[in-house]
Amino acid sequence: MLELKNLTKSYSNERRVLDRLSWTFERGEFIAIMGDSGVGKSTLLNLIAGLDQPDPSDEPAIIVDGTPLASLDDDAATRLRRARMGFIFQAFHVLPHLTLQQNVALPLLLNGLPHGRELAMLEAVGLGGRGHDYPHQLSGGEMQRVAIARALVHRPALVLADEPTGNLDPDTANSVLQLLHQELKSSGATTIMVTHSPAAAARADKVLRLTKNGLKVTTVVNPATQ
Repeated sequence: MLELKNLTKSYSNERRVLDRLSWTFERGEFIAIMGDSGVGKSTLLNLIAGLDQPDPSDEPAIIVDGTPLASLDDDAATRLRRARMGFIFQAFHVLPHLTLQQNVALPLLLNGLPHGRELAMLEAVGLGGRGHDYPHQLSGGEMQRVAIARALVHRPALVLADEPTGNLDPDTANSVLQLLHQELKSSGATTIMVTHSPAAAARADKVLRLTKNGLKVTTVVNPATQ
């Protein structure tokens, strides 16, 4: 579903965070990526999303559902990102001036899809009947639930989650992780979650550790997926 080939990323201070990284993520896998701070975990997500570009050396490639991102112009890359990807961030990025229903419906609007599923997704994440509320009326855990609903409402093939429980207390984080795992497995999306939390990683099918030498499987949490 997602193939990475020879990804290298260096910054202007000549610090290299990724060095010819290659990996294949299978359809429906829920993968956690761990690693020390500064090793390039968030950079990797940004490259996969097309929000940043790898160094041009070594002919790098990011292939989503058979489509190399490098073959797309900016408009086509934006359309692919909107249609095929969902994003969950530590900081939620819920828009404060929109109701919960409007926030969750954004991917449907941007993709020209019929409205209505946003209400079902709010129900699925435990916020049924609150579509007319605004984000300032929610707790942090509830806002992350909105972010999960928004990320999945348009049935993306690939979900990228960057520290999705980093701002939550342990009990709320556990509740959100349980919901996230349930919804992702139900949707069949391939999911890549960057996390520092062993508890969060334990919800995944595999745990990969990112080091200066690339990705390495450290744990197969659910052997039935292999």
